[in-house]
Amino acid sequence: MQSIPEIYFDYASTAPVHHEVIEATHTLLPQFYANPDSLHALGYQAGELMRISREKIASMLNVSVQTVLFTGSASESNNMAIKGYAFANQHKGKHCITTKIEHSSVLNAFRQLQEVFGFDVDYLDVDAFGKVSLDQLKMLLRKDTILVSVMAVNNEIGTIQDIGQITKIVKSHSTAALHVDFVQMLGKYRIDLHRIDLATFSAHKIGGLKGVGLLIKNPQIDLLPLISGGQQEQSLRAGTSNLLANVTFAKVLRLSLENMESNYLRVKEVYDYIRNELSLIPQLDVLSPSDGSIYILTFTYPSIPSEIMTNALSARKIYVSAHSTCTSLSAYSHVHLAIGLKEHSANGVIRLSFGGSSTLTQAQRFVEVLKEIIKNGY
Repeated sequence: MQSIPEIYFDYASTAPVHHEVIEATHTLLPQFYANPDSLHALGYQAGELMRISREKIASMLNVSVQTVLFTGSASESNNMAIKGYAFANQHKGKHCITTKIEHSSVLNAFRQLQEVFGFDVDYLDVDAFGKVSLDQLKMLLRKDTILVSVMAVNNEIGTIQDIGQITKIVKSHSTAALHVDFVQMLGKYRIDLHRIDLATFSAHKIGGLKGVGLLIKNPQIDLLPLISGGQQEQSLRAGTSNLLANVTFAKVLRLSLENMESNYLRVKEVYDYIRNELSLIPQLDVLSPSDGSIYILTFTYPSIPSEIMTNALSARKIYVSAHSTCTSLSAYSHVHLAIGLKEHSANGVIRLSFGGSSTLTQAQRFVEVLKEIIKNGY
């Protein structure tokens, strides 16, 4: 009997590790095991490998090499950018602005600044499709605003914010620094870091190893280190460098950028097919905006709770999520509530997220199984 193939539609949570990254890890691990900060020959060789990788990343992102900081994750990068900047610049003011639909690592960093350290934070409203109001942003900017943080692509419904216009507003109406979470945009859309002060990226979302993130920091931006210790990462992030994860980040970034256009066309076919099929199902509402990222497609079918739906799909070897894995233990997603979903509808949300290995055949199989589950009620 032929086995049922697995279908992985949860790329926004993490992507399968690219086979070239696996091969590189197996090749490099036995040879480059030394601490890259050690002063002996083996340490120098390891350090040189990381230096080359940092230069390649800088070149691919069109930034100077001194702006590239390796971290342990995008969540750490977000905390480093937000709290590191706020602590170092609080003498200029203690007002910050973000949105109601940011990643939990951003929202909780700002909440800690508010509740523990006395900062004043405004949270931008969003419309039913997750778009922020540029007029509200302009209105909230003040003389004591020191930081604005907005994600480029929402990780739960795929909204693409107009970072160009947000940058213009922030730079022309304030002296605040601008931080952008680019995690769900890397390797999928072109990114322009011109005039962005702090930018966050992750390796495992594009097929790299878990345990490495990037923070691109404008050299004129001051940060207070959150992890004190040695001189690693310009003395901003102490701890022995994760050499293999950092080095293979450069490789998977190159691969994702080289395949960006071909992957886009493949995913667009998958996205368009499923979105059209979903629109034909009664009582089902697509939450993702039509002009959002084609890599994320979120819908709600209130008659079947998310947990039952994900389990039913998983039993048929189709793997999806309800919302961000960083908030998977919460009853309802803050993003879904921010866009105006009532609890009844928020209880039935399913997020599909695609990658370079997603195919139209998988899309057709998903739609077939989804209709079967809706028909049977499980």
